[in-house]
Amino acid sequence: MLLHLHVKNLALIRETEIDFSEGLNILTGETGAGKSILIGSMTMALGGKVPKEMIREDADYALAELVFSVDQPKLIRKLEELDIPLEDGELVLSRKISGNRSICRLNGVTVSTAVLKEISSLLIDIHGQHEHQSLLQKKKHLEILDAYGHEELSPLLGQLSESWQECRKWKEELEQSGEDADARVREQSLLEFEIQEIEEADLKDGEDALLEQSYRKMVNGKKIMEALTVVQALCAGEDVSASEQTGRACRELSGVLRYDEELEPLNSQLQEIDSQLQDFVREMDDYMEGLEFSEQEFRETEERLNLINHLKAKYGQAIEEIRAYQEEKQKRLDMLVNYEQYREKLQKAYEEASRRMEALCREAHEIRVREAEKLAGLMRRQLGELNFLDVQFEIRVQETDVPTAAGFDDVEFLISTNPGEPMKPLGKIASGGELSRVMLAIKTVMADQDEIHTVIFDEIDAGISGRTAQKVSEKLALIGRSRQVICITHLAQLASMADSHYCIEKQAVDGSTQTRIRKLSQEEITEELARILGGARITDAVRWNAMEMKRLALQFKNETGKT
Repeated sequence: MLLHLHVKNLALIRETEIDFSEGLNILTGETGAGKSILIGSMTMALGGKVPKEMIREDADYALAELVFSVDQPKLIRKLEELDIPLEDGELVLSRKISGNRSICRLNGVTVSTAVLKEISSLLIDIHGQHEHQSLLQKKKHLEILDAYGHEELSPLLGQLSESWQECRKWKEELEQSGEDADARVREQSLLEFEIQEIEEADLKDGEDALLEQSYRKMVNGKKIMEALTVVQALCAGEDVSASEQTGRACRELSGVLRYDEELEPLNSQLQEIDSQLQDFVREMDDYMEGLEFSEQEFRETEERLNLINHLKAKYGQAIEEIRAYQEEKQKRLDMLVNYEQYREKLQKAYEEASRRMEALCREAHEIRVREAEKLAGLMRRQLGELNFLDVQFEIRVQETDVPTAAGFDDVEFLISTNPGEPMKPLGKIASGGELSRVMLAIKTVMADQDEIHTVIFDEIDAGISGRTAQKVSEKLALIGRSRQVICITHLAQLASMADSHYCIEKQAVDGSTQTRIRKLSQEEITEELARILGGARITDAVRWNAMEMKRLALQFKNETGKT
């Protein structure tokens, strides 16, 4: 349930807060007072798109926060997976927008917009002013039916999607394999050449690295020899050398050891230095002897390295990649050599995948037909309660020739709103007000199909009035028994059913226009209902009508079991 809303620096809202309650929460206000901004702020906090112009010009950022009480097991499990802590069963969704940057948080933990949307979808359902227009699209009808029958359909549709993908993969491979014979011959010839070229190279693991090291040594051999000659002269030359100097130092120090025992450690260090220097000179001599190589050895190393680099340029950046390329092409060559067997294998795999997909499509179709009959029956009942006097409603589920990832069903809602009229597609005969009521009926039926506790209706009353408006208000009051309902309305009939009534108003503050929202007292509720009923002039008669409307609403709720 939504407990609290906090908005700052969004359009006409400088800063406002509101606490919501259980049951039916009604929001009213003059046209242009900022009701759409309020819905926009909720949409923003839930991860929806927010136009830049929605941020106040005199502010650096906009902020929207929603506080929910959480007890849905599915949502709690998801939060645990995300390591989002729950404090006293409450979850705070916040989103701050500044410039092109958006920061989303769940109980203080920064998350991506995608995660925020995923969590939001488990918390709240917003029915916008124009959402009922989606009922004009048949694909929406399929979505609604599948949502109603999700317990049976969801696992099946997952399998169906995988089967459809597999079937499409085999079909594409089968189509690609149908190239002309000349093209296959050319490809086979090329593959044989490439495979032979790699095989003849007889590549060894790590060979390229060793060759590059040897080649680098050979190319720079002259420079290395010149440097080592200088080092040799300095360390062990006939003239004054390091070896001669350390030897003389050892003799001098040894000659005075008998005079002071403390010289012994120094003598040991010097002897070690002399020994290490002699070892270094011997190892360097060995290296210099091994540095010699023949011209033929250099040429063979260079040719081998050029061959490997040539293969790398064609088939991969490393010997492992070249071998992987060879294996892949060998498989393709084997297929071309045994082309007919390959085609038969593909055809068999495609036919088996098609049969599996068709069986799943058939199973989904049968479930949809059953669920469509149930849903249509519930819809007829709900529509009757929404002042459709003699409504007929059916859901047609027909098979199509082209299956998709969702099966081969085409789903369409059919309706007849007048006695004697044949049923026709919903989009061809329903008015705006009728579409609103159909959507409300759908929301009512679907309310028990999910764990979402909060539903928002933004002007569900579009296109209705009189007795129909009364029926819609009664329906919203009934939904409010099991769900928290937040409804923005212009109709007094709906407003009178409120368990909590809020007013959205616009006022001038410090030379600027600002929107605020506040909860109304009982006396203020009467005045607000009178304003909706009476317009510019509110008389005592209008106030009496407002009080009577509120009294009748309370009577309805009491008679139907809401105290």
